[in-house]
Amino acid sequence: MTQSHTRISKAVIPAAGLGTRFLPATKATPKEMLPVVDKPAIQYVVEEAAAAGLSDVLMITGRNKRALEDHFDRNYELESALTRKGDAERLQKVQESSDLATMHYVRQGDPRGLGHAVLCAAPHVGDEPFAVLLGDDLIDPRDPLLVRMVETQEREGGSVVALMEVAPEQIHMYGCAAVESTDQADVVRVTGLVEKPDTAEAPSNLAVIGRYVLDPAVFDILRKTEPGRGGEIQLTDALQLLAENEKIGGPVHGVVFKGRRYDTGDRGDYLRAIVRLACEREDLGPDFRAWLRSYVTEEM
Repeated sequence: MTQSHTRISKAVIPAAGLGTRFLPATKATPKEMLPVVDKPAIQYVVEEAAAAGLSDVLMITGRNKRALEDHFDRNYELESALTRKGDAERLQKVQESSDLATMHYVRQGDPRGLGHAVLCAAPHVGDEPFAVLLGDDLIDPRDPLLVRMVETQEREGGSVVALMEVAPEQIHMYGCAAVESTDQADVVRVTGLVEKPDTAEAPSNLAVIGRYVLDPAVFDILRKTEPGRGGEIQLTDALQLLAENEKIGGPVHGVVFKGRRYDTGDRGDYLRAIVRLACEREDLGPDFRAWLRSYVTEEM
C-alpha cells in the first residue's frame, strides 16, 4: 500500500471536453469559461483547490481552450487601465485569478475519456498522491469537502472518492459505489464501483461526484485499462481494480458529502446554480431575491 509522507500539493483539473450540451454558446468559448454569476465556473474549482492547500494545479485542456490559460494569466493592459482609473475593486478581482495557484497546462490530444485525461497528468504528478477536481461540480466553500478528503487520504493511504446520496432513479447518471461502514460516520470503505448502472443493478444510492484524491498507482492501471462504457477509458474501472486489491495502491475510501453542491453539467442545473449563488451574495442577494419573489408571484 502506497502511503503519503508529505502533504498533497498537486491538483489535476480535466477541462478538455467539448461542452456540446451548451451549444451554440460553447462553439468558440470553453464551457469552463461560462460565467456563474460573475466568475467563470473554472475559477470556483481552482479556488477550491487553493483553499485546500493544493498550490500546484495542472489543467488538462484541448483545442480551442486558450481562454483558460489567458484567464489565469496576468493581463497587464487591463490592470494598467484599471490602475489609471483608480478602480481598486475591479483591479483586485482581475488579479485574484492569476494569484490563486501555480498553473500548468497540458493538452489531451485525443478525447478518450476521464481516465485518459487523468493519465495525461502522470509526467507532472510523478509518484505522489494528487487530487482530481471536475469542473461540472462546484462545491460551496463553506463545506470543505476536499480538505476532508485530503485528511482521509493522509490518514488511510490509498485513494479517496467523494460520494453523495442520490435518488435511486438518478443513480444511472453516475458512478455508483458498494461500501462498508467505518468507525467514522462520514467515511466508508469502497469495495466496488460500477459506472452508470441500471437502477435495479446499483449496489447503493451513493453516487461518485467530481472529486478524487488518488494514489499514483492509478496511472499504471489506466495505462492497461481498455475502453469501457461509451468507448472511453473510465476512471471508475481503474478505481474498481484498486478497490478489489489494495496491494496495488492501497484501499479506496469514500467521504460521504452532505453539503452544498452546484451541478453545472446541464443547462437547467447551471441556471439553478446561478440563482442559488446569486441569492446568497451579500452584494446581489437582497435585491435579486426581492425581484425573484416578485417575478415568481406574477408568473404564478
